[in-house]
Amino acid sequence: MSAAEARNRRAHPVPSNWNIANYLTVLRLLLVPVFGWLLLSADGDTHWMRWAALGVFLGAALTDRYDGHLARQHGLETAVGAVADPIADKALTGVALVGLSVLGELPWWMTVLVLVREWGITLLRFWVIRHGVIPASPGGKLKTVLQMAALVAYLVPLPDVLDPALYALMLAAVVVTVTSGVDYVFRAIALRRKGRAGAEQAR
Repeated sequence: MSAAEARNRRAHPVPSNWNIANYLTVLRLLLVPVFGWLLLSADGDTHWMRWAALGVFLGAALTDRYDGHLARQHGLETAVGAVADPIADKALTGVALVGLSVLGELPWWMTVLVLVREWGITLLRFWVIRHGVIPASPGGKLKTVLQMAALVAYLVPLPDVLDPALYALMLAAVVVTVTSGVDYVFRAIALRRKGRAGAEQAR
């Protein structure tokens, strides 16, 4: 290691993977099967279990809010966190979607569309990561808000008369999820082309 590299490492130390931000991500992953079990227990009819499932879902969602904040504010961003965080997010929403479809409360076509988009974009992130990071778009942020709102609404044991409103909310979430995914694909392709063009010029 050169003297310059040593000085740079002292000035910008590499954070340990064993930090509070990553602990919260791991906690979210551990809560996923607990949430799934509560949701599916007694076919979703046990009232207290349904509320417990909602509580675990909200608790896990809060860890997503704070692990990223802590990582950015305290310089705790790591490669492990960058990989584990989106996986934990997709696992939580995926179990919620699949569980609701298994219970017959959510159409399978909605679940499949959202899952294909979410996991496809996650793989796409890794495909272009060496060329740069694509920042979250307004559509992507709206997608997250709508998905969480729709899932929470479906998890709450509401009267059947509200089913059309729940369906409309989830439909809006699915539409924004798909359209923001298409936008991300085009931006990822543009970023990769730009990166490859820069690499060619540097040769």
